[in-house]
Parts: sequence; C-alpha cells; structure tokens
Amino acid sequence: MDRILWGGATSASQYEGGFTDGKGMDTQDCRPYLPRTSDATTATRLLTKKLIEEAKDPSSDKFYPFRKGTKGYEYGLQDVDLFKELGLDLYRLSISWSRLYPTGEEEIPNEKGVEYYDKIIKKLHENGIKIFLTINHYAMPLAIVEKYRGWTNRKTIDLYMRFSKFVMAKWGDLIDFWLPFNEINAGYFSPFNGVSLVKNENKDYAYNDVFLSLHNQFVANAKTVKLGREMNLPGKFVAMVSCFCYYPLTPSPEDNLELVKDEQINQWYCMDILSRGEYPYYAKPFFKKHDVTFEISEEDRRLLKNNTVDIVSFSYYSSSICTVQENSSQTAGNLVVTTKNPYLKASEWGWQIDPIGLRNTLNKVYDRYQKPVIVAENGFGAHDKLDNGEIHDQYRIDYFKEHFDQIIKAKEEGVDVRAYMAWGIIDIVSAGSCEMDKRYGVIYVDADNEGHGSYKRYKKDSFEWYKNFINEQRSKNKE
Repeated sequence: MDRILWGGATSASQYEGGFTDGKGMDTQDCRPYLPRTSDATTATRLLTKKLIEEAKDPSSDKFYPFRKGTKGYEYGLQDVDLFKELGLDLYRLSISWSRLYPTGEEEIPNEKGVEYYDKIIKKLHENGIKIFLTINHYAMPLAIVEKYRGWTNRKTIDLYMRFSKFVMAKWGDLIDFWLPFNEINAGYFSPFNGVSLVKNENKDYAYNDVFLSLHNQFVANAKTVKLGREMNLPGKFVAMVSCFCYYPLTPSPEDNLELVKDEQINQWYCMDILSRGEYPYYAKPFFKKHDVTFEISEEDRRLLKNNTVDIVSFSYYSSSICTVQENSSQTAGNLVVTTKNPYLKASEWGWQIDPIGLRNTLNKVYDRYQKPVIVAENGFGAHDKLDNGEIHDQYRIDYFKEHFDQIIKAKEEGVDVRAYMAWGIIDIVSAGSCEMDKRYGVIYVDADNEGHGSYKRYKKDSFEWYKNFINEQRSKNKE
C-alpha cells in the first residue's frame, strides 16, 4: 500500500470571511458569537426565524464571526505559502456556495468568487499539494432556505447540481478527492448546520423533515458522483461522516445493545447508503418508530445503488459512552454529548482524548465498508497563548504524536488508510461554539472572539513538529 498522505483542512465559512465581495448571505453567516456558557454552543446551532431576521438586520449589535472568519479571502495565497513550507501532502478546502451563487438561483456564478478559488486551487496544484475539495461544508445560501425550506425541497437538489456541475467543470482536472457533503450525518445531530433546517420557536425538529432532507442530500451526492464519472474526472469520490467510537458503560447486555443501536443511526446510517448504495435494514423500524413517512422512488433507489463512493472518510475527535442508565455524568463532544469515561482525560471543552479510539474507528470503518479510508478531520482545540511572537503548544504536539502512532499501527494491521488531515490547520472560527478561543491550528491567527486583532499569522511550535514528522514519513517511504 502507498504511504499515508499527511495534510490539513479548513472550511470556507470558518476561514474565508470576505462577506461583502459579491457573496450572498449563507446559513453560517446567521450564527452569532455568544460568550461561553453551558448552553452557548447549543444555542448557536438552534436558529429560529426570529434569530435569522435579527441576523439580517444591519443594525444588529451582535457579532457574526463567520462573516469575518480568519480572513482567508485576503490572506489565502500567503497561507498556501505556509502550507508549502509546512510540507503538506494534501489540503482540504471547501467552496462557499453563496460566494459563487449568492441566492443559489443565479445562472452565472459570481466572477469575483470564481477568481478567488481559481487562484487558490491553481497555486496549491503548482506547489505540488494534492487537493481534497469539499463541495458543501454546512453553509448554503440563506435565500434557498427561506424560499424552498432548504433540503426538504427537491428543488434544492437541482440548485446544488448547478453549483457542483460548475465546480467540477471549472477545476475538475486539478482535484484529487471530491467530497459532496461534509459530515453528512450532522443533519441528524445538528439540523441547522447539516441540512439547514430552521427551528420552530417552541418545538423540536421533526424527524420527517430531518430524514427527508438527508435523503435529498443522498440523491444530490449520487448525482454528483454520476456526473463526475461521466465527465471522466481523475479525482476520487468520497463520503464522510462524524464518528464517535462508542464503548458500553458496563458489560451489561442492555448497554451493549444500546451501543449497537446508537452506532447504527448515529454513525453508520448515512455511510451505509452512500457506500453500499441502499437503505439499511434497521432504517425501516426506526422510521416506523419515529413516524418518518417520506416516499423513496425506484429511480432514487437505482441512482443510489449505481453511484456509490470510492473512498470512505470520517471526522474523529473523541470517543463516546453508551448506556441505558439515566442521570449519568455528561460531557461534550463533536456534535453530541456523551457520558464521561473515567479512563480518559479531556480538553478544556470536555472532549475526551482517546488516541486508541481513532485506531478502533479505522478498523471498524474499513471492516464494514472494505474501501480505502481517509481521516478527513482530527485535531486538538485549545487556548493558545501568543508570547513575543511564539506559541508553545506542546499539548497539541502530544495529541498529534499519540494519534499518529495509532494511525500508523492501524495501517500496519492492514487498514487501507490513504490520508490524514489535521482540522483547522490554520486557526479558524470554531463551528461548534463560534469562537476563536478554541484553536486547532499549527498556524496562529491574531484575532479574538469578537473579531479584534491584526489577523497576522504566526507559526506555533506544532508547525515545526508537524513539518519534521511529514519529512520523516517521506524519508521512511524512500528507504
């Protein structure tokens, strides 16, 4: 097997900014920064029509951090120079749908947006950095949500295909990996982020809306794969879910059965459809239990079956505990809360640190799908202190060391691991908490939670460590 590609990742909404240069408002532009409290992260993901109207009001006194990002729209070419110096094999970026199609319904894309991506993509390619392109990373034009109720409407599939077709036609020869949808199972855990559902003021999200929206994303995904193959694009097509590496709290049969059920819907459901091409057996009883009743046409079933992805990928930050016991002690995680694991340490944000969980997940994913695997996101969010132009982040280096060791061991065990991408390779606004304090990068950006700062870039200690690690891996491969 070929050596693992070592890379880094960002998303357009968290990184770019450039809100006023022909870009339309998207769903992430509506999420305000809220000072951290016990429910701040949840509150920023539960947007109602009232909160969206407030976000559209120019006189609102709230700060909307995704409109500024970390100014990648201004510094992007300089950042590619840093990625080259770092020695990245691979860079994952996303395209802002509303930067190219401000309302989603334009016939011709925004020229300034095309120009921006053209420069970035070509410079990456010229510098020998492979490109992993996420077509849609959470954000979509707000106008589609307001006019069509987003992914509940099949019209959105057509609008997405106009967007994806342009992207593939414009840059198809330069892209190595295509990801139609980021963390597609987020639609279940975080419906506003994942499928752009606006929350009713006094009600929970309707299961039918969530799973109908997911189905329409599955169809859009399959159509994108089909079109890309008809265009003979050289890049491989990838599906991605967020993985949580579940453990039972106790050896009890009940906790172990709970683990099976949680894995099915939370972790495997979306990937089963995109990688295997059909709805899994457990979907039918789940739909019956939750009154999910949308129709799936035979044409859709054929489309899904005939256009599965080449590679499976996932994000992994921490493991989770399953139990039927009530009142268990809870802690945070990516997209979900979980029971605390007494055997693990946690980050300042409560995310439990479990390197072996990543190896477990690599083995499980490869065993289940028998397709090459990519770790599309992983990293350590922490407070970083800028001290005389230096950032000493040994905690991030330790995190990388422990996780990279487990990835290499999984490869040695026979898992076909193709690539790893460190999330937020340069500091970006946190998607979960809408803050800058939670930093993942090996490159520091001088900005605070409210958008103040020079936005100057500084290399952290982890920059040099990761650079040396990548060079060592290349040398070993030549031996």
